[in-house]
Amino acid sequence: MTTASDLDQPAQGRIVGTVHRFPLRVYFEDTDLSGIVYHANYLRYMERARSDMLRVVGIDQRAHQEGGGGAYAVTALNIRYRAPAKLDDALIVLTTLNKIRAASVDIQQRVMRGDTILTEADVTAALVAATGRPLRQPKEWIAAFSLVMGERAMESGDSAT
Repeated sequence: MTTASDLDQPAQGRIVGTVHRFPLRVYFEDTDLSGIVYHANYLRYMERARSDMLRVVGIDQRAHQEGGGGAYAVTALNIRYRAPAKLDDALIVLTTLNKIRAASVDIQQRVMRGDTILTEADVTAALVAATGRPLRQPKEWIAAFSLVMGERAMESGDSAT
């Protein structure tokens, strides 16, 4: 049975196969004067999707950071804009983990409208201390990422390095 508190929870993405799917809608605040999504907002959409993916797999970023365990920082980003999103479009951000290392994760993200790729990016996120020094990811996190990657984690042969 659905309760009022269930209805008041923010939307959450989900993992289907090896892909995290994060739905969102384009609001007026996301657009420029022509009604097109401002280019930097795609980075926001992708960040939300990555944060949601961590939550979905059971990683509590906030508790880890507040406990002195560091936080993820984007250390590399290659983004390609293919087509514009517009006011009121329903979009989905698809996130796929490509490689797990001791202190970082390589991620591919695509912002889609239906079957159309609007923007795609290759992102490297590293776990870093408050000082900016790289930290080893907790073993439980690597295990969670490996589950999401499925067979691809086993094929890479270096999921813990």
